[in-house]
Amino acid sequence: MLQLHSVTKRYGDLVALNDVSLELARGEFFGLLGPNGAGKSTTMSLIAGLRAADSGTLTLDGQPLTAANSASRLSLGLVPQHIALYPELNAVENLRIFGELYGLRGPDLRARIDAALEAVQLADRRKDPVKNFSGGMQRRLNLVAALLHRPKLLLCDEPTVGVDPQSRNAIFEYLEQLNREGLTIIYSTHYMEEATRLCSRIGIIDHGKLHALGTLDELLLTLPFEEEVRFHATPATGLLASQLGAYGELTTVDGTHRFRPRADFKFSKLYALAESLELPARLFASQRPTLEAVFLHLTGRSLRE
Repeated sequence: MLQLHSVTKRYGDLVALNDVSLELARGEFFGLLGPNGAGKSTTMSLIAGLRAADSGTLTLDGQPLTAANSASRLSLGLVPQHIALYPELNAVENLRIFGELYGLRGPDLRARIDAALEAVQLADRRKDPVKNFSGGMQRRLNLVAALLHRPKLLLCDEPTVGVDPQSRNAIFEYLEQLNREGLTIIYSTHYMEEATRLCSRIGIIDHGKLHALGTLDELLLTLPFEEEVRFHATPATGLLASQLGAYGELTTVDGTHRFRPRADFKFSKLYALAESLELPARLFASQRPTLEAVFLHLTGRSLRE
């Protein structure tokens, strides 16, 4: 359905996207995972035709995705990272403006507005100015504004930033429903749990490079370890941490050491080292690796850095 081939985008000396290639099938819920400044929003803006690539091609159903090709852009819906609503207008007035921009009129537009407000639980606030909405309510309204024209492909650029847990869950459930009904979705995020819950396939992006692409299970298979041991970083555990680096990967994130042993490492070795340093076994927690471990392994840093 969607193809990006060797796409590069620069802003002066900054390479925001570096030779990115990607293919999406119809009906996918694709996650683009990376920290702020990784290239997620640039990717979204190029697909949406808001900016032009310096090199490479983007196509949707075989048609070029460019600012000049308005027909292809009508097949897209964009939920931007920043709220794109008119705060002085009410919910219905906002949706009417967006609907009319897509050529909708009359009873059809009114029916779509009613259905949209019901879907995101805002029907009882339809006449309230958007400036009086909470951040989560504005996000939900922004989402349905991008769907009034029933696009083939929905682009969600970090749509839950600053959203309360209740609204976040409502957005998740609505997007999952839309995807089950056949809508193709690209969802950019720097939240591991969002990508894990929502996305059938995930691309890990950092510094403008697409480092890995696959299902969660496929990404986990790229790791050279099957378990991860975590323990608090303290002066008492510092000596152990310095010794474990010889037996696998050791990183420290938010005051916690994360040890990912090589396949041939015996965990009895870890506990023997700990015992020699008089460190009790209760300090250590073993778990299967997560998407965060994949990101750390590929990029060498946490999403929060």
